[in-house]
Amino acid sequence: MPRLAIVTGAARRVGRAVALELARHGWDLLLTHHTRGPETLQTAADARAAAGESGRIIDVRTEALDLSDLAAVEQFGRIHASHAADALVLSAASYTRTPFGSIDAATAEREMRINALAPLLLVQALAPALARSSLNGGGAVVAFGDIHAMGRPRRAFAPYLMSKSALHSMVEALALELAPTVRINGIAPGVVAWPDDAPAEERAAYESRIPLVRAGTPDDAARLVRSMIEDMPYVTGTVIRLDGGRWLR
Repeated sequence: MPRLAIVTGAARRVGRAVALELARHGWDLLLTHHTRGPETLQTAADARAAAGESGRIIDVRTEALDLSDLAAVEQFGRIHASHAADALVLSAASYTRTPFGSIDAATAEREMRINALAPLLLVQALAPALARSSLNGGGAVVAFGDIHAMGRPRRAFAPYLMSKSALHSMVEALALELAPTVRINGIAPGVVAWPDDAPAEERAAYESRIPLVRAGTPDDAARLVRSMIEDMPYVTGTVIRLDGGRWLR
């Protein structure tokens, strides 16, 4: 039976890795990105190819979705609520450096809209579709948080961390609202995809504090997403750290 996953932020980095991992295992995909540009189309093409390498033919669609536009988010949800859906992966995020003393209301509000309010509205709108899933354990939502929103804050990212803390709370609160037909869980990564402009010395210093002595990769995150969707029918309301043990130091 076909299975459909909706993946936000699927054009690059972790979202792209999730799309390819699910494609390799036969999932149909609806991929969203802020703008439907060449990166999104390339991810879609690569997902079809990845499925083909496993002898599978899948349906892959792409759709532009600006998560900072909450009216557009609600419209997207209304359109797709009546369709079939088995999994929703919330990987899109805004990660804006905001040094204390120079935080402005517009930036802080945008972080909250993209990282917390849009996910909430998407889950609410798509819950009826997910509740109809025949997956073992019911439909599945996986939301990407951040370990630094769990008690190890980083300087100069207060609005971002506030929004990810709200996302973690959403996972717990909605687990009660969605059960027993839909599971919702979170992943709190350390570093699984460095920002493009991260200095080499910053990367080395961070990795030296990780017990497994390396940063994570988008593929590490993607494999965990698939496992949470397919292999954890009795887990809901949980945020799993994906940090190589960084939390312990």
